Amino acid sequence: MNSFDIKTKIYFGDNALDRLTDIPYQKIMIITDPFVVQSGMIELVTRRLDKSGKEYSIYKDVVPDPPIEKVVLGVKALLEYQPEAIVAVGGGSAIDSAKGMREFATKLGAKEEMALIAIPTTSGTGSEVTSFSVISDPVEQIKYPLVSESLLPTEAILDAELTRSVPPAITADTGMDVFTHALEAYVSTENQEFAAALSEKAIEICGSFLLRAYLDGSDTHARKKMHIASCLAGLAFNSASLGINHSMAHQLGARFHIPHGRANAMLLPFIIQYNSYISKHSRSQKEYPKQVKKYVTIARILGLQNFNTITTIRALVAWVQFMLREMDIPLCIAQTGKCTKEEYFAAIPAMADAALADACTPTNPRVPTKDDIMDIYERLWDVN
Repeated sequence: MNSFDIKTKIYFGDNALDRLTDIPYQKIMIITDPFVVQSGMIELVTRRLDKSGKEYSIYKDVVPDPPIEKVVLGVKALLEYQPEAIVAVGGGSAIDSAKGMREFATKLGAKEEMALIAIPTTSGTGSEVTSFSVISDPVEQIKYPLVSESLLPTEAILDAELTRSVPPAITADTGMDVFTHALEAYVSTENQEFAAALSEKAIEICGSFLLRAYLDGSDTHARKKMHIASCLAGLAFNSASLGINHSMAHQLGARFHIPHGRANAMLLPFIIQYNSYISKHSRSQKEYPKQVKKYVTIARILGLQNFNTITTIRALVAWVQFMLREMDIPLCIAQTGKCTKEEYFAAIPAMADAALADACTPTNPRVPTKDDIMDIYERLWDVN
C-alpha cells in the first residue's frame, strides 16, 4: 500500500507574505542569514509581524552548507528564547538550519512543540515542503542528509517578491537544482503517479521559464513560475526521494564547497547517461529499462522528441548541457577552479564511499557500484 501526504500548508501568489499578519503565534524566532538582514529583505517579514503586534527575535548566524556547530548555537538560542514558532527566511541553508535546530531543541527540552514557517528566498531547494535537512561536518568533510517526518515545516509561504534580487548565477544554480529534483524524483524507484505529476509540471515550468528568469531577473512572471516549480519538485522528491545525482553532489559540496545546485547540474548529463545505459556509442535495443522510457517522456515535455530512443536520450543530455552553457555554469570540475586535479582525484575513493552510503542512493533506478561512482567522478573532471 502506498500513501501520499502534503502536510505543509502552502500560501502562494501575490502578497503571500501577508499570511504573517494572521499567524496564530505571538512569540517568534526568525532564523536567517546575514545577507537577508543586511540587504533589508528581512523588513518584508518584520514589517508584517510588527503590524500584528508579534514579539520576535532575529537569529542571523546561518551560513551556507550549515555546519554542526552552527546548528548547536541555534539550538541554544531557541532553548533560551522559547518561541511558539520559528520563521525561517532564506535559501536552503536557512530552512535546513531551522529544521535541524527545531528538531534538536525539541529533543533537548523545549517547553512546547514549535511551529515552523518556511519562507524561501531562492527558487531551488524545495526545503519548505520536505522532510529532509542537510547538515555538514567540516572536519570530516561530509554532508549528512537528515530524513524525518518531524522535519516538515508547518507552513510554507511562497512570495516571489523575495526572489527579485537573486543574482543570475544563483538563479541558474538553484533553477538547475529544481530541474534535478524533479527529474530524479521522476525516475526514482519509489516514484508513483502523484509524485510523477508534480515532477512533470515542475519540469515543464523549468523548460519554459528558467532561462527567462536567468536572463531577466525582473521578469516577475518567470520568477513566480520558478518559485512554484521549486515547491512542486520538493513535494515530488519528498514523496519519491532522489538518486545518485544528489548523493554525489553532496560530496562535491562537502569536499570542495561547490554550490549544491551547480554540483547537481554538472553531474546531471553523466547521471542520465549512466542510469539509461545510453551514451554516444550506444546501439538500438528491443527493450529498455523503465527509467529510459521516463527520460523519453521528460524529453517530450521539453519538446525534444527525436527519432528513436537513443537519439531522444542524447537530445535530453544535450539540452542539459545547453542550459549549462547558456547560464554560464561550469560543465566540469576543472572549470570551477575549486581544486587541483591531484586534490580532486585523491578524494574520489572517499567521495565514492560516502555517496554509496548517502540516503538518496537506495532509490536510484540503477544500482551503482563503487567503481561506477568513481568512474563518473573521474569523467566529471574535464569534458575535453
